[in-house]
Amino acid sequence: MKSAKRSRLEAAGWQFGTVQEFLGLSDAEAVMIDIRIQLSNRLRKRRAKSGLTQAKLATLLESSQSRVAKMEAGDASVSLDLLIHALLVTGEKPAAIGKALAKIGA
Repeated sequence: MKSAKRSRLEAAGWQFGTVQEFLGLSDAEAVMIDIRIQLSNRLRKRRAKSGLTQAKLATLLESSQSRVAKMEAGDASVSLDLLIHALLVTGEKPAAIGKALAKIGA
């Protein structure tokens, strides 16, 4: 955002901050959200690159297509274990997952 626009908005009473500040998240909570987003995005890309549909991945995971859609959307009801398991099923290497997570907060 341009500084002139920001100045006008602040003069009108608008406040600026981070999502973490707005939601009152601790540093640990913010990192957990970043991890979930990173894994979800990586799963979506990896599944597409592998040529798998959500339904085919669901079959491999013994789950449902709607559950895979929730995984890819970063739904809070999906465990991090399931996200990592799904990545491994698509052929992702553990080192690649670790490397992706290492980028968080860097």
